[in-house]
Amino acid sequence: MAIPGKLNIFLAVLAYVVAIFFLWLASHSPMVILLCSAIGFSFIANTIFSLLHESVHGIFHKDLTKNNLFGCISAAFFPTGFTFQKICHLGHHRRNRTDAEMFDYYYSHDNKFIKFYRLYGLLTGFYWLVIPMGCLLYLFFKNFYKNKFFKAKIIKPLGFEPMVNDFIEYPEEKIRLEIVFTIIFQISLFHVLDISILGWLTCYIAFAINWCALQYTDHAWSKRDIKNGAWNLKINKTIQYVFLNYHLHLAHHQNPKVSWLHLPNFVDFSLNRPSFWKIYLSLWKGPKLTSEPPPGEMDAALERQLFE
Repeated sequence: MAIPGKLNIFLAVLAYVVAIFFLWLASHSPMVILLCSAIGFSFIANTIFSLLHESVHGIFHKDLTKNNLFGCISAAFFPTGFTFQKICHLGHHRRNRTDAEMFDYYYSHDNKFIKFYRLYGLLTGFYWLVIPMGCLLYLFFKNFYKNKFFKAKIIKPLGFEPMVNDFIEYPEEKIRLEIVFTIIFQISLFHVLDISILGWLTCYIAFAINWCALQYTDHAWSKRDIKNGAWNLKINKTIQYVFLNYHLHLAHHQNPKVSWLHLPNFVDFSLNRPSFWKIYLSLWKGPKLTSEPPPGEMDAALERQLFE
């Protein structure tokens, strides 16, 4: 299906302008307006993330240069590096519902404290913080990604070891340059718009919580299957459009090269779909004990589709 390149560019520019407006408003307003601006920013920043997600899959624009350019700008709003995010997200597709990405269940031999920490860290927005922190760590302390003690004692218990190992396959200088671009972009926002630390933090904390709320709700309690372990969630239509159909996540995992615009064509809306709120609230009860084995490896056809 055709990639809506012109529409995506229009939505991206519009979302960038609105996000910048909310950051400015939050920095130059009394507390009530600051909080309202932060809530508004948390939603429009998810629109930008959804467009970043399109760029990561190469379906933001058929022109690769435009696809990657807008991917870099969208990543700068997160903030993360474009290739950094691409490594993390494509790794997620490769490991979906495996033990490395099992936040909702735990085995009897698992460390329960770590399992509960991972899930509640995700629900409270900490998972978002890991990404910009990971970018800074990669930029200034790259050897930590190769350090055996660091990987064994910190990265592995937190479940990020497979993701960290993926970085070995990608060009280091490109990743670093994109992270530097993101840093310059964020610093420029502060100087040009006179953004306050309080305004910025309030907006991004709101975004972190909003973003993290969806990042596992669309997978929790689904079957442990790499391709089919996700949901097409039922949510308010306006919210679904703001998130550019990101809630139709099963359709995306089954068809990762299909644009957000066409995902509804791959969903049977006559079937009963789980409610976003029902699954999200159930996660606050904590992970559940399971003895279900992990899924098998990703089939070759899907892997080719992801990485071609």
